[in-house]
Amino acid sequence: MSLLGDGALAERTSALLTGGDAFVVARVADGRARVAARGVPLESDVEIGSVSKGLTGLLLHDAIDRGEVTLDTRLGEHLDVGDGPIADLSLGSLATHRSGLPRLAPGGHVWRRTLRLMTHGENPYGETLAELLVRVRDLRPGRARPRYSNLGFMLLGHAVASAVGLPYARLVRERLAQPLSMTGVRVPSTPDGLGPHSVAGTSRRGRTVAAWTGEALAPAGGIRATADDLARLLGALLDGSAPGISALEPVARLAGPGVRIGAAWLTTTKDGREITWHNGGTGGFRSLVGIDRDAGRGVALVRATNRSADTVGLTLLTEADPVGVDVGRR
Repeated sequence: MSLLGDGALAERTSALLTGGDAFVVARVADGRARVAARGVPLESDVEIGSVSKGLTGLLLHDAIDRGEVTLDTRLGEHLDVGDGPIADLSLGSLATHRSGLPRLAPGGHVWRRTLRLMTHGENPYGETLAELLVRVRDLRPGRARPRYSNLGFMLLGHAVASAVGLPYARLVRERLAQPLSMTGVRVPSTPDGLGPHSVAGTSRRGRTVAAWTGEALAPAGGIRATADDLARLLGALLDGSAPGISALEPVARLAGPGVRIGAAWLTTTKDGREITWHNGGTGGFRSLVGIDRDAGRGVALVRATNRSADTVGLTLLTEADPVGVDVGRR
């Protein structure tokens, strides 16, 4: 497969990855960025999976900064989830995975959709927001304890968007993508929303997997971005210019003594250094976005297969970074 973009970064990432998988990667250090790709055009947009939750966390805190919501705002104030216990959940509890909600909404033939993903590479999502809200109206949250919930972030993102008065996809575009010049960001609700440079991911056996699109899914795992977009995101997270930057600050423990969480963003210690990060996975992609704020360094790696990007991404993050090109000149 051909290597594109910054040669040194492409070669180093290729050396660390096994299996010859296609990838896009961005690396930022000291305010300077490099991007590279293997097996796909450099301008390709790829699925970032649950890194989308990190963007939703930024949008939540941006709305807080604007006085539109608070962490104590009730879910039922902005989404029609009925008058049951779910309506009383706070946005803050959703943002830190402490709402008591399950990983996915009940019903909807989840097991059947999962089987179709595994056997045929189909998209297990695709619901509209209206369809999702019908499924959760009678849901009773469990005990408020750390419990990772895709459903919680779906509802959180759409609640913030409703409070602002915009659909979620437009909220991403106007309050995050446009201010940071992330021109390749897409939030497709259907396959028709994919573009000419949208890349298809693959299973571990090399089978093409359908794109994970869906209006309901978007805030938890439905955003696509290019390597250049990811470089700009990293730069803004590192210099503090990203809207809602306080989302990165840990406020609670997620699981075990070593993992803390802000609004989606996780903070852990690796080799004595504090790393802020989120990873993601869809049917055909694996992703990692991480920054070391003290070192002024960040890495985003998206692998176009469902093999983990975590180890390679963290290795690229902790290595010394050669001089790249100014982010502002890209």
